[in-house]
Amino acid sequence: MDSIDTKRLYDSNGNDGAFSGCAVLFLGSSSPAHNLLSLYKDEQGKFSLFKVIKLTLIDSVGGLEGYEILKLHDADPFLGVELKFMAMPPCQRFLESYACGSLAQFLSQHASRLLTLPDVVVMETQLKAGIHTLDQSLQDVEMCLEHIRQSQPVRLRDDEVTQLEQQLQNSFGPPSHLPQELPRNCFLFQKRVFDDRPLTSADQQRFAAHVGRDWKRVGRALQKNCRALKGPAIDNLAYEYEREGLYEQAYQLLGRFIQSEGRSAKLSRLISALEETKLTSMVEIMLGIQPRD
Repeated sequence: MDSIDTKRLYDSNGNDGAFSGCAVLFLGSSSPAHNLLSLYKDEQGKFSLFKVIKLTLIDSVGGLEGYEILKLHDADPFLGVELKFMAMPPCQRFLESYACGSLAQFLSQHASRLLTLPDVVVMETQLKAGIHTLDQSLQDVEMCLEHIRQSQPVRLRDDEVTQLEQQLQNSFGPPSHLPQELPRNCFLFQKRVFDDRPLTSADQQRFAAHVGRDWKRVGRALQKNCRALKGPAIDNLAYEYEREGLYEQAYQLLGRFIQSEGRSAKLSRLISALEETKLTSMVEIMLGIQPRD
């Protein structure tokens, strides 16, 4: 198929202008005993599953802007998640995350934490825009963007999704009463106070086990105030430990940070870097926060 002329997708200033379109993300699992569609049909399980989907999208797109969930629906044996994109950059980040496997990785991590699924359960995904199955053309991002742009929404956001979104916001609870002055050696996350401390080898292992392909993004955030990570240091780590894989690359990154900064390599600095890169679920993992249903 001929390549898409990207000029049609941008205005004269190089912006994505009025770009909008829809895609449907189909989600399932390899285990009949852990069927996502059945969980969605269960009133108690529905909210937890919605939170898994929401956190997966936040991690994949890098935030909350530029897209929304329109509807969840029965697409037996899958659960269908209808997505509307209102800008091209988040749509492109979503496609890139889906294509490289990061989205599936985020989905597995969140499902494991929030739905208590065994690690052996493999998440299954499929992506469509209109009549086109995008899994077959992920190597051509421009073509996928064009298919999504051509698939325009035919409905407003479903009332059920609106209720789930509101329930998700309410699940964080009312703002806690905080002291007027934050105690020394403490930091805030989501209006909660946490003790600050130097990073440990356990932190290093936990970070490496969960951050996946996003380790370089976190490294870019850390390098702003760490001389040892400036310049080509992060790319050098990626090249040096490429054969060992993502775990070792992430492990070495945080190790380099700890070795260089000493006792100044505080937990709060890592949390700030994770917040800057919109990896909220990683913050929860590093702080040991138990998700609230």
